[in-house]
Order: sequence, then C-alpha cells, then structure tokens
Amino acid sequence: MTKPRLLPPLPVPLRRSNLSGVDSSLRASDDDRDRSVVELRDHLLAGRLTLDEFTQRVEAAIAAKTHHDLVVLRSDLPVVQVTGAVQRRKPIRLSVGLFSHIVRRGRLRLTRRTFAVAAFADIDLDLREAEIEGLRTSVTAFIGFGNIDIYVPEGVAADVGGIAIFGHRREWGRDIVRPGAPYIHVRAFSVFGTVDIWRVPPEARGGYGEITRHLQRDRGELPQET
Repeated sequence: MTKPRLLPPLPVPLRRSNLSGVDSSLRASDDDRDRSVVELRDHLLAGRLTLDEFTQRVEAAIAAKTHHDLVVLRSDLPVVQVTGAVQRRKPIRLSVGLFSHIVRRGRLRLTRRTFAVAAFADIDLDLREAEIEGLRTSVTAFIGFGNIDIYVPEGVAADVGGIAIFGHRREWGRDIVRPGAPYIHVRAFSVFGTVDIWRVPPEARGGYGEITRHLQRDRGELPQET
C-alpha cells in the first residue's frame, strides 16, 4: 500500500514589530539606527527619558544588529505624542550655597539656563538623571571660596569656560559624544574657587567620592584648551 505523501510544513509567519510592522528579525541599517536616535532624542526633550537613560539607549541603538534590537529600546515609550497637558516637575533655575554643602540630584528639570552660586560652600550638581527642555543647556556658576562639581553621563557633550582667579576649571573622564546627544555648556566665574565636570560612565557605582577617585585613577583629566 502506497503511503500518502506528506506535505511540507507551512512556513512560520514572519515576526512583526508592534511599532513599525517591519520584520523584527531583519538586519538594521544605518538609517534605521539614525531614526531611532532621533526618536530617543525627542523622548528626552519630552521628559520621558533622563540624560543617563538617553545615553545608554543611544549606545545600544548604535550597536543594534536587527530591527528587534531597536524595537526593544522603544518598547516602553509611546509611538505618538501624547496630547493634553503633561504634569512635569518644577524646573530648577538657581542653586545657592552659603557656608554649606548642597547636593542637587535625581530627576531634576533643567531650563535652557540654570545658575549656581557657591560662597564658602560646596555644591554637587548631579545631572545624570536630569530632564532637559532643549538640546542646548547652559549652567552659569559663580564661586567665591567654594567648589562646584557637575556630574554628567558619559556620552553627553559638555564643556566648561569662564574666568578663574586663584582656582581652576577641570574636566574629567572620556570625552565621548553620542550622536544626537544634548550639549551642556558650563560658564564659571570664580575667585579662590574650583569647578569640575565629571563624565560618569554607566558602570560607575558608589558615592561621589568613589566616582571621582575612579575617574581620576582610570580616566584622568582632559587636556585644557590653550
């Protein structure tokens, strides 16, 4: 008796992305990665991502091999802009320290211009989890017999300028700028004061003392412009 001929199994349906309808197993192109970076930047400006979250996701987008890798980066973000009023934190415009030690950290909301004043004081301005309102943010610091330390995630463009009398302006860490990254410009005016920018890598752990020691030991100070 002749056995019936078995038909080949039906092909498995292609996996589809919930966001774009594109086969998520396909290899991603440079244009696909660039579009993902632009979308992540829009979510950063909308307050859905912090600076630290943005830099980590951009790094993952640049290294993405398939569409699935890119979809995962946006899986917890809305596809379209949300209409209506959105409640956001009150922005910080001024941080003042007088004979004290001030720490500003967490999900801070930065306006395009932020000011810090330290007189016989130390200020730690941690911007790693900050929200920003524009791609360019300026921080103006006035220091008299004090110190201001500014912490940014590695991959964000940041620099420091201004005037220092009997003090210093220094930058620490690797100056790696991710595509589409925002720019933070620090202007420091100091008399017997110091200002340091610390570019913190994502793997850094511990308190500010441990982070600064790690960067001083393993990353070093960036050369000053002449």
